[in-house]
Amino acid sequence: MTEHDDLSLLRRAVALARSSRDAGNHPFGALLVTADGSVALEAQNTVVTESDATGHAETNLVRLASSTYRRGELADMTLYTSTEPCAMCSGAIYWSGIGTVVYAFAEADLAALTGADDENPTMTLPCRDVFAAGQRPTTVRGPVHLTEAAAVHDGFWNA
Repeated sequence: MTEHDDLSLLRRAVALARSSRDAGNHPFGALLVTADGSVALEAQNTVVTESDATGHAETNLVRLASSTYRRGELADMTLYTSTEPCAMCSGAIYWSGIGTVVYAFAEADLAALTGADDENPTMTLPCRDVFAAGQRPTTVRGPVHLTEAAAVHDGFWNA
């Protein structure tokens, strides 16, 4: 994948985050891309509408991907996400076997933005640290600067 492809796919993840926010959920979106660059699956955050604290976009995507593809197939796929995966989502990504993660907005920047918001008690634990604790490699690219990745959060937290 080229940098241009990454930007295009991250913009799609941000659009999913916007759709998630518009539906009454937290502003996060993710998609899974095959080795040939085709979008295989998409997911949004459903924490509020499903009353599920684990309904993060990445975790929803991993659940769907794990029931759709074999582990060996997932190793060659890339998960694109609007915001760096949290520790929970990173663990789910690791256990699914997805080989690569690309994200736009950094978790540390999200924590600075949300502060002490009860809706998002962010752990400032980089996904690279979670993946590094595992026994197999997970490639990570990010943060990738996209103004719209930060903008989707404007006015949402501490509102």
